[in-house]
Amino acid sequence: MDSHFSSCREVVSEESEEESNGVNLMEFSDEILLHILSYVPCTDLVLNVRRTCRKLATLCLDKSLTHTVLLQKDYKVNKDKVKQLMRDIGKEIYQLNMAGCYWLPSSTIDHVTRCKNLVKLNLSGCHVTSLRLSKMLSTLQHLRSLAIDVNPGFDASQLSSECKATLSRVLELKQTLYTPSYGVVPCCTSLEKLLLYFEILDRSREGFMLSGQLMVGESNVPHYQNLRIFYARLAPGYVNQEVVRLYLAVLSDRTPENLHAFLISAPGSFAETGATKNLLDSMARNVRLDALQLPKAWINGSGLLQHLKFNNPFYFSFSRCTLSGGHLIQRVINGGKDLKSLTSLNLSGCVHCLAPESLFRKAEDDIDSSILESLVVSCCNLRHLNLSAAHHHSSESIGNHLCQLLSRLKHLLSLALPVCSITDVAASVEKPPTTPNVVPQTFGRKVRIGIQTYPRNLGDQANQKIESSVFWALMGSLRFLETLEIIGSSFSSAMPRNEPAIRNSLPPCVRAQSVGDSEVAAISQLTYLQSLTLAQLPNILTGSGLINIGLQCQHLQTLSLANLGMMGKVVYMPALMDMLKHCKCLRDLRLEQPYFCAGAQFFQALSHCSSLQRLCIVSRSGTLQSDAVMSFMANCLEVIMCHMFMGESLTVCKNLQQSIVRSFQAERPALNVVIFPLLHEDLTEVIRDVPMRHLDEITLFKSRVAEEPPNLWW
Repeated sequence: MDSHFSSCREVVSEESEEESNGVNLMEFSDEILLHILSYVPCTDLVLNVRRTCRKLATLCLDKSLTHTVLLQKDYKVNKDKVKQLMRDIGKEIYQLNMAGCYWLPSSTIDHVTRCKNLVKLNLSGCHVTSLRLSKMLSTLQHLRSLAIDVNPGFDASQLSSECKATLSRVLELKQTLYTPSYGVVPCCTSLEKLLLYFEILDRSREGFMLSGQLMVGESNVPHYQNLRIFYARLAPGYVNQEVVRLYLAVLSDRTPENLHAFLISAPGSFAETGATKNLLDSMARNVRLDALQLPKAWINGSGLLQHLKFNNPFYFSFSRCTLSGGHLIQRVINGGKDLKSLTSLNLSGCVHCLAPESLFRKAEDDIDSSILESLVVSCCNLRHLNLSAAHHHSSESIGNHLCQLLSRLKHLLSLALPVCSITDVAASVEKPPTTPNVVPQTFGRKVRIGIQTYPRNLGDQANQKIESSVFWALMGSLRFLETLEIIGSSFSSAMPRNEPAIRNSLPPCVRAQSVGDSEVAAISQLTYLQSLTLAQLPNILTGSGLINIGLQCQHLQTLSLANLGMMGKVVYMPALMDMLKHCKCLRDLRLEQPYFCAGAQFFQALSHCSSLQRLCIVSRSGTLQSDAVMSFMANCLEVIMCHMFMGESLTVCKNLQQSIVRSFQAERPALNVVIFPLLHEDLTEVIRDVPMRHLDEITLFKSRVAEEPPNLWW
């Protein structure tokens, strides 16, 4: 960022020259300059920009710029910069976000004590011991919002009385648990918002099974009487389920009367118990909710939704539930009730949600368009909608295609759909699932086919069919969409969280066989697109649509591609390389494809992405060229994360990883490099050391649309 303002001194010292050109930055009004400066990281403003001239020295310390300091993705910040920043403007900071600053030593936290007026503090992902936390919080008497991690070794008995006094005034707490513990929850007697993230592993590094029972001395009763929002997200594992039940036990005894958001996100099976049933019964009697998410076992087969009362709901998640469309309309939407307040809806994996009943229905049967129409009409202000991980097949009825109905949702900002839902019914019927150009979904290296030449520009493609397709029309109607996910209904990533890599994948849905280059080209209409995920599109033949996206979607920051086209060969590589040359704003790139060759040509094209910060490649039997990787890292100065899980040997991977760290770690304090064989038995041990920010945001594949309520945390 220094380069952006390196000309400031020249503006002041050579004012006459600037005036002759009719441009003088210092003649802009203070309001305009403050708006420009608001886009500059606070560390650059205070440590660099304000030293250029007197006027900027004053403006850079304006309260509008120092009130909130965001360091969470300032990957160039180090301990010395934080120390100087706190020394210069510590008393002016009211909100400080250091989430995910995993590279900063724990001693950095000591400097936060200078921020005496802090009201909000986010230290998620930072290294904080019990004693350091106690010392810091003892000085922050105005603190009302706190986010921390609870790691092994945390001891609540080390918290001082002054620290506990501060915690007693905290209204909002976000706590990420890596060990069974109540953390600081029992000390927070005034809590109104509680967010819990359970990341406890079932086994220690030594292989011992862990217990979910809390340690002696940590069994203080949490205080939930003022609670308005309760959110818990569980990583896979039995211990996480055991611990969250202990947090819920107090809620089951007495449900807070002001509770209006109750959300539990739990993968897999999380059985309902007598205590949780009592809790839900109490909620049905005593509270009116605005946001709801429950484990699928708590909803499936129960009449819970019929009894729960809602006020002005803004978020619903029924992910992976067997909820039928009939129940959705009757019990949630109340037969078409006006739900204009609902802005976010997650129906991911809810395979029967667009069918009247689920008892005798197959997952691949056509949807009932009247249910989707009722949903669209009632929830007309939806901004985030997730319909992925299910077969949503439209019938041949004219005007009732899923894409045509969704085009009415003009406020959508993010959307996730299964691949089979976007195909034109006529095209999927006329075109058999196996054509000469479609390769069987196998992994053999020796696949040899002939493919016809497809047009590489949008004009030629438009002459074929895309402008008349329902998906083309949908993309044209959602002009302000920022996030789009098109994911095969049977897709599963080769790299799950706590298990060995998946060696085989399920074949794509028959309806999805015709989805390919033309549908990808249609996405290029989304001028404001910032994040794009494409997974298991079987009919990608050249990847020509990717070039259109690179040219037209100039705001694209995140790109995730997985299992496109045939599985034995990366047919879209030339198009991808052409696309990357135009992606000047791209920050995160994730590629998952068998037999991917990360060679010199690929990295040369990727070097055009001058804003790239994070790269993740997952490829069974994939190869890489070490020299090309090193050259890429040297050319792309912003890259701070390089994760590659390929088919190379352990020796090759370790040598390359060590070379990257040795060459670039000093200049890039946040650098995180993991290069490891995808099918190695120790993969899970390597994964557990990846910073949670990278693991959750890019390394692990998942649908992120409506994953949690919008603005859940600042």
